[in-house]
Amino acid sequence: MLDVLSKAGAFIGIIVMGYLLKRKGFFCLKDFYFVSRIVVKITLPCAIIYNFSQITLEKSLLALIGIGFCCNVVMVALGYLLSRGGSREDKAFGAINASGYNIGNFTLPFVQSFLGPSGVVACSLFDTGNAVMCTGLTYSIGAAIAGKGGKVSVKNVARTLFSSLPFDAYLLMSVLALLKLELPAAAVSFAQTAGNANPFLALLMIGIGFEIRLEKSKLSRLVKLLILRYSAAAVMGAALFLLCPFDLQIRKALLIIAFGPVSSVATAYTGALDGDVELSSAMNSLSILISIACITGLLLVLP
Repeated sequence: MLDVLSKAGAFIGIIVMGYLLKRKGFFCLKDFYFVSRIVVKITLPCAIIYNFSQITLEKSLLALIGIGFCCNVVMVALGYLLSRGGSREDKAFGAINASGYNIGNFTLPFVQSFLGPSGVVACSLFDTGNAVMCTGLTYSIGAAIAGKGGKVSVKNVARTLFSSLPFDAYLLMSVLALLKLELPAAAVSFAQTAGNANPFLALLMIGIGFEIRLEKSKLSRLVKLLILRYSAAAVMGAALFLLCPFDLQIRKALLIIAFGPVSSVATAYTGALDGDVELSSAMNSLSILISIACITGLLLVLP
């Protein structure tokens, strides 16, 4: 228990440090994008490569890709239903902001530190399905709901996916693992060294980008969305943990993923549809705080 609290406290401390340093002027907005590029293009792909190289990938685990996709579809539907009494814009907002999982920049650092390589692989495979939705399909659905002519373009989704280095790393390492091929030891050693920096940089990035500004009139809607998000997380997380026929570490990872924060692209999509960016940004930031508390609690009680 002390080990979990100590590590979780260190994670929270890194986020707080990033936020306070930004408030003091040590970091600015452009630093967030700079650190983000390092995480997305270097440390996260390296963490994926190293952890995949440490396990034997069973074909049955590929089902996690479908689970990641389906969890997103469920949350899009629930977000839409929660806003069914509102305008088309409200329904689109609910569909976009209730769905998506911030795995690479948030959940994976926790799993990397607490559950080891098998947990990271579970996150990576789940995130493959999650990424298919987050890189275009969710936005297209939201645009269609809002009546802005949104159409699903397989070409655009594929281009976005394959231009993502983490996704490319997922794909490459999955293929190599299934073919039982190994990377050279030097490449694995390099990936391990760079990947070890991922938790720190990802959490520092979250702290730098953390911001909550919200009018009181919007508070009720925010609370409803957060209650929906984490109620669904409890139900889906429990189902994944109790019913999935995977090893305990994999099921732990799935439970933790379910309680992860909203995808960071939700706010960008909301802005693209002329939605309430302030509300979306507040939900994104608050979901990080709630997820930290939920995931820390789960790590304390899980066997």
